[in-house]
Amino acid sequence: MNESRLRDYGIVIGHFPCGKNNAITDVPGVSVGHCTIDTESSKTGVTVIMPSQENIFQKKRTASCYVLNGFGKTTGLLQISELGTLESPIALTNTLNVGLVQEGLVEYMVSRCEKEQIPIHSFNPVVGECNDCHLNDIKKRAVKPEHVLKAISNASEDFQQGDVGAGKGTICFGLKGGIGSASRQIKVGDSLYTIGILVQSNFGRTQDLEINGFPLGEKIAKEIEAASQDKGSIMSVLATDLPLSSRQIHRVLKRLGIGLGRTGSRVGHGSGDVMIGFSTANVIDASSDFQDITILNENKMDLAFRAAIEAEEEAVLNSMVAADTVKGYTGEIRCGIRPYMEKYLKDITHFS
Repeated sequence: MNESRLRDYGIVIGHFPCGKNNAITDVPGVSVGHCTIDTESSKTGVTVIMPSQENIFQKKRTASCYVLNGFGKTTGLLQISELGTLESPIALTNTLNVGLVQEGLVEYMVSRCEKEQIPIHSFNPVVGECNDCHLNDIKKRAVKPEHVLKAISNASEDFQQGDVGAGKGTICFGLKGGIGSASRQIKVGDSLYTIGILVQSNFGRTQDLEINGFPLGEKIAKEIEAASQDKGSIMSVLATDLPLSSRQIHRVLKRLGIGLGRTGSRVGHGSGDVMIGFSTANVIDASSDFQDITILNENKMDLAFRAAIEAEEEAVLNSMVAADTVKGYTGEIRCGIRPYMEKYLKDITHFS
């Protein structure tokens, strides 16, 4: 893919190395697919994170979730919190399309289980959302179940970022938001592990935007139609091959708020800040009476905390840097950040 990323400007967040693609798909087995709807009235879509190439309903993954601010309509979190497992792809879309996207996930899983002769009488589809109503005529509910299936069929290791899929109509810090991703690698003993993040960014007050500590938002607030309130939402999805328990994943997810804060988020009243995470290290086989799992020593958790914070911060910024300017259905225009990155690049790099 040829979209710009933060590192194309010589800006590196933190100290841990990133994976091969600096994306959530650096975690082995994870893939991402989009279906983008870009018409005169609809600027929206769906993005699907596939946790595994196996049947995730039969071979579940350890998971957790954390809600920093609950101004949102996400589905599937209740069972994840109760059981500590993920049995569904994770789909992201717009607020009023959650039900139709959930229907698409159900159709996908029922069809796959029937083909593989796996009994299925209940299923916990996981759908996250952001409200893209400023650029997208959200009342049309343009995303249908077939778009979910298309996104799943498109899922791959190399995926687009920016104003694509569920990020087509989102706004971040008053500029164009979207889908962004980043990864970090940590070494525990003799083994290397990856923590990857994918975000759907749709939050933030313009004046609060920071890049590696530089107050870029203060510089550009007078040049654009600034967002005066911190509202909108952000979905964050964490994947890792580090062997973590559900409780440990929950602890890591809580640290993602620090990464958001470093970009300028103040977690406003109208911002839904929702984190979902899973580990691919332990497979929870639905057909087994007992499960043998490995988990990380708690004394090593600081490595995971720091790596996740770095990846979250960079994923948000990548969602903006990769996005192009988009004109919405009412004529409202949200500019991409790249012209402002170039204008103030010397200041940003000198500051950091």
